[in-house]
Amino acid sequence: MTDLKTFDDLVAKANQLELYAKLVLQLNKDLALANIDLEFASDVLPTSLKLLLHEKVYQLIQEKFMDYLNLLYIIDVSEEKIKQMDGNDVVELSDNVTFLILKREWQKVYYRNKFSS
Repeated sequence: MTDLKTFDDLVAKANQLELYAKLVLQLNKDLALANIDLEFASDVLPTSLKLLLHEKVYQLIQEKFMDYLNLLYIIDVSEEKIKQMDGNDVVELSDNVTFLILKREWQKVYYRNKFSS
């Protein structure tokens, strides 16, 4: 799990284990729980997934900060990792947060798959 340094690493691992669709499903589930109006098709391209999620996170930070915090809480993104980020550049911050969200969702899918077999 610690070898996932980039979005491409995450997608490659998800595809290798044939869990990409489950990753998208988990993300959709948590977005719905957080009342975020965004849903992905199960066959969404990874680049589109990242771009659309990044745009939504950016919008939430700028316009609906409490919804953004609620999303991070529901997904269970590390508060420490968020605090370590530089908040001066909102575009960069939202990109980094997007990766943390996807990484946390991947952890849920990976461990659920590993231990349910």
